Parts: sequence; structure tokens; C-alpha cells
Amino acid sequence: MVALRIFSYLPNPRIMKATITARLCDIKVEIRGAKPKELVKWLWDFEAHELTDDDRLRLDVVANQSHTGFDDTLYKTAAFLASHPFGTVPAAFSPSGETGIFESNSILRAVARVGINKYNLYGEDPYESSRIDSFLDVSLIFARQSQIYLIALSQNKCNKKIHAETANALDNFLTGMNYALSINANGLVNNQLSIADICFVCEMCQLSRERAHIRKLNQLGFELIYNRKALNKKYKQAMQHFDNLCNHSAFSPDIEPLMKKLSEIENTV
Repeated sequence: MVALRIFSYLPNPRIMKATITARLCDIKVEIRGAKPKELVKWLWDFEAHELTDDDRLRLDVVANQSHTGFDDTLYKTAAFLASHPFGTVPAAFSPSGETGIFESNSILRAVARVGINKYNLYGEDPYESSRIDSFLDVSLIFARQSQIYLIALSQNKCNKKIHAETANALDNFLTGMNYALSINANGLVNNQLSIADICFVCEMCQLSRERAHIRKLNQLGFELIYNRKALNKKYKQAMQHFDNLCNHSAFSPDIEPLMKKLSEIENTV
């Protein structure tokens, strides 16, 4: 049985939070979606599918000019908007489609809660769970800035200010992660794997997508923020933990293809 259905642009490292967790917990998550530019050709719904002419005429379908990362009209059902009032992706649903869950960290938590009896990744007590939440909340600050940066790159709107703010956000993020991992090398919370570690890895993978725009960065005279040589030197514990988890059998099916493709792009320049 499918525990959760997710509609999103693909590939999306933030959705990998859910799929990695599902793999660890041995539960099934269904993913629907397409490349970012192709989502304008989809009907946004629990039963998401490629848009048809009939869909455009449906009375329950709302057509709105897109925002934040999309450049055309988006078609969303009234039921989708009732479940996802902010109208964004990733958009997750309970198996029946009655309950919508939005924001990748909330989707991550939902998968962990469903699978907790098979593999507890969300803390042994309320205090440990709250500490995990603390790392997830800190990750949101970094995630917001990396999203601004990646959208700016994709829309040819990146400037010195955005680049500098993103580099500073990464420094703040990794400084804290590095310190925590200098005490607990095997996991951010109580030295064991949790959804805090999964979130950390996926947010770093998300930032690494800047490598798809390396030619633009060179033209602008900006250095890669995801510079592994520099990051390895300054944040040794954090980057070692990142590498260890990227090679983990539950992580690598999602992460390896993405990172390999990005490395190939980086190495061609």
C-alpha cells in the first residue's frame, strides 16, 4: 500500500528527504511529476497527470498565472487548492487524497511518522524529537536562501548580493552542523541517524544544483558556492558525514544519479 503520494518537479533533492526515509522505513511512496518547465503542462491534483484539452474546460479547474519558478499559466483543481492552500509543490497527499501535506520538511516528518514502527528516525522521546525539529527548522533558513539563489540563476537574475547572501547562509548552516558532528560523528542527534541527517544531506544536494549553471557563474565572475575542496577543508566533519550518507544504500539510489550528472556538467567547463 502506498503510504503517501507526492507531486513535484523532478528531480528534486527535497523530495529525496521523503524517498530516502521511506526506503529506510520500508514503506512505499508514490512520486508523480516532471521536469520544472514541464509542470505547466500538468493538471495539479491528487490524480496529477499531463494536462488535456478537456481538463482546461473543467469547471473545478482554476487557471492562474504562475509564480516562483514557473513562467506560464498553471492549472490546479479546486480540490488541490483545498488540500494545498498555498498552491505550491512539492505537494503530498494521504493515501485517500483527503489530507494535503506541504513543505518538504513536513512531508519528511509524515513519512517518518508512518514508518516509525519499522525504523524510528524521529526521536525516542519528545525532547529528542524536538531537538531533531530544531535542526529541521534551522535548515529552513538555509533552504530559503538557496531557493532564491537557484531561481535567480535559472532566470538569469543572479547578482552579487544574492550570491554573497547564499554563501553566508551556507557558512552559518555548515558551521553549526560541523560543530554538532564534531561531538556526534554518526548523527546530528544522539550520534545516530535521524531525519535531521536526511534533511541536511538533501539540502546540500539542492545547493549543489548550482553546478548546472556553472557557465553562467563563470560569465558573472562568481565562484561556485558548492566548492568541495574549500568546504572539505573548512567543514571537515560536516562534509565527511555528507559523503558517508551519500554512499549509504538508502541514500545513493536517489543521490548518486543527480550528483553524477552535476559533476559531469562541472567537469565539462
